[in-house]
Amino acid sequence: MLQDIDNAQNLVALFLNRADEKGDAPFLGHKAGGQWVTQSWRSAAEHVCLLAEALRAMGLSDGDRVALVSENRPEWCIADLAIMAAGCITVPTYTTNTRRDHAHILDNSGARAVVVSNEKLLTPLVGAIGQTGLVEHVIGIDNLKRQQSGSFEYHHWAALVTGDAAAARAAVDARIKDIAREDTACLIYTSGTGGAPRGVMQHHGMILCNVAGAAEVLIEDFGLKDERFLSFLPLSHAYEHSGGQYLPIGVGAEIYYSEGLEKLASNIEETRPTIMVVVPRLFEVLRTRIMKQVEKQGKVAGFMMDAALRIAGNSTEGKTRLIDKPLDFVVERTLRPKIRAKFGGRIKAMVSGGAPLNPEVGNFFDAMGLTMLQGYGQTEAGPVISCNRPKVGLKMDTVGPPLRGVEVRIAEDGEILVRGELVMHGYWRNDAESARTLKDGWLHTGDIGHFDHKGRIKITDRKKDMIVNDKGDNIAPQKVEGMLTLQPEIAQAMVSGDKRPYVVGLIVPDAEWAVEWARANGEKFDLKGLQDLPAFKNAVRAAVDRTNADLSVTEKVRQFAFADEAFTIENEEMTPSMKIRRHKIRERYQERIDGLYRG
Repeated sequence: MLQDIDNAQNLVALFLNRADEKGDAPFLGHKAGGQWVTQSWRSAAEHVCLLAEALRAMGLSDGDRVALVSENRPEWCIADLAIMAAGCITVPTYTTNTRRDHAHILDNSGARAVVVSNEKLLTPLVGAIGQTGLVEHVIGIDNLKRQQSGSFEYHHWAALVTGDAAAARAAVDARIKDIAREDTACLIYTSGTGGAPRGVMQHHGMILCNVAGAAEVLIEDFGLKDERFLSFLPLSHAYEHSGGQYLPIGVGAEIYYSEGLEKLASNIEETRPTIMVVVPRLFEVLRTRIMKQVEKQGKVAGFMMDAALRIAGNSTEGKTRLIDKPLDFVVERTLRPKIRAKFGGRIKAMVSGGAPLNPEVGNFFDAMGLTMLQGYGQTEAGPVISCNRPKVGLKMDTVGPPLRGVEVRIAEDGEILVRGELVMHGYWRNDAESARTLKDGWLHTGDIGHFDHKGRIKITDRKKDMIVNDKGDNIAPQKVEGMLTLQPEIAQAMVSGDKRPYVVGLIVPDAEWAVEWARANGEKFDLKGLQDLPAFKNAVRAAVDRTNADLSVTEKVRQFAFADEAFTIENEEMTPSMKIRRHKIRERYQERIDGLYRG
């Protein structure tokens, strides 16, 4: 199986080979009318080829970009593969994108067509399409109401996946012979430190290298048999795109699509997945839920959970006691089967990535008999660089050894550098940033770390300022701060939200505006005193709300507090080049920032 992945010329060829092998076996599952239904590998392959030929019939040609805006569903996978099978490049975008976000991506990528799932997601797109004037075709997966437009031609999905499947397959087979591993498969946009999202050029070999490395972990550490993935994270995220879509394709597994966070727990029990690719925040939520359920079951269940955690802790520290073995036997016969049943009873591994995992959370699931693997990477590396492996030894404060085919070294300043086929060729239309990130074939990750005695990577810090929230979303603070300070009420701002559920801000009001506000409201001007007035804070809140209107869901500033004074060079909160010194500001205001998550 690994040889098949290594020898695959491109992602479409890998998929079609697997589809030929699997035939009428179930491949894509989703819930319809209250029941889980599946589409076979053969049917999916036919739809991929038919849609690819329909795209070519529209006039799209090799290298054209096609945007894909949809929630996770079978059609997402089919559209992605069809775009590539047509010789085009997929441009996945988040369903939470604003009109402004869409306009930037459409303009930067030069997308000639868009696949969109429903009317709700089309609404912000229409304005962006009109603004950029580049999109010629819109394909609606569901039956969209907006079927007429002077700027683009509308196509309905159902009409594009019918016809002569054999002829379509022959045409695709002939075309993909010219698509090589080094050719660009997709542009995945990730926020840069300057704020504007950058399009990472992910080539076919980049993702295939990731798939081969992850498949080796599954094969050697768990064994492959009737694998089923439950797709939950957005497929527009590189982590889910490679790990939740192309990894299962590579190993011939089924993919079931979750109905969303509110139904995830029941979806897990119903679909009984063997592998789940998840972000830390979900594990934290599930841990809290499990602990509450166990507490409700009485003192015996609580004792068993405490015993399981104690045994796991002793094992991690190498302090196993004589009583641990019989206690572990009892826990394995009583508590753990109930916990595993909540996860469908077939889970081999849950893989955490996208953001740092709290070791305490990882140890909890390990104690409950569920194997937790923490991985590390970034979009520029496919995105998986390393992953914990049972055969090497699981240590929750590390991110495991590099995957197969991945070379990692630590620079003199501690920065983690990566080399291999998994490394991007650069950012789309951004030579300057590409040159800064890629040097002599090495990807400069911006992360600081070292290897432990078993060759596992331990991340200790980040050179870059990027906020990674607890769901694994990347947020560029400079973008948000820049937009806040465009408001007349706000002179300076620093936003925070690393490993947190949402973004908060520390704000310095504009002094001139504050003087005018005080005069208009009959108040004495005293900036510190004004900040204690609810009406003054509401006025600044209105400025924050105006900024939020132009931000995506993950970027919105949910709470804010006032700083005691302006950020200056004198108080060491700004550099001579007028950049805010985040670590200094955090040192001073950390308690205040933390309080914004308690209120």
